[in-house]
Amino acid sequence: MAVKKYNLDQNSKLTDEQILELKEAAMRPFSFDEDCPELTDEELAQFKRISEINKEERRKQSVTLRLSPRALKKAKSLGKGYTSVLSRILESALDDNDLLKKSL
Repeated sequence: MAVKKYNLDQNSKLTDEQILELKEAAMRPFSFDEDCPELTDEELAQFKRISEINKEERRKQSVTLRLSPRALKKAKSLGKGYTSVLSRILESALDDNDLLKKSL
């Protein structure tokens, strides 16, 4: 059995030949071996999409935050999306131990 590799551009369509090869490959039986055994239902249940994990890690939470008028004015001057900028600034500041000590 020959192996074919393609570097596909997500923005371009598959050729008729590639589509035909995919259809033929879909009709071939799977052949599992000791290097690649068939997964059990329990093993398959352990899989989780990476995008779901990343989404959970990035999920933002709403909080109420009291800012000085000066800080709020500066933040809003950043334009649309200023709350996201504030979030990144806070994350950076909280990761900077020297700045944290100075601000406490």
